[in-house]
Amino acid sequence: MVRTPLTPEERERGERLGRLLREARGGRSMAEVAAEAGISAETLRKIETGRAPTPAFFTVAALARALGLSMDKLAERCEPVAA
Repeated sequence: MVRTPLTPEERERGERLGRLLREARGGRSMAEVAAEAGISAETLRKIETGRAPTPAFFTVAALARALGLSMDKLAERCEPVAA
């Protein structure tokens, strides 16, 4: 299966998601949050750094739950900034 390249907007949205998750994680370790969400610390690292800009829905949902974030608010804050 060939994956279509991501658009600049999709990459930017992934970077915003990563920043939001990093901010929400605060002083908690990456390993602690990843374990609570049921994912690997490496997966969380990739999402936070934008190397995985389009994580699976259930991964994002698990991270949101582990960090006490609302999916609605998370989606809203990841929307493209109007020019």
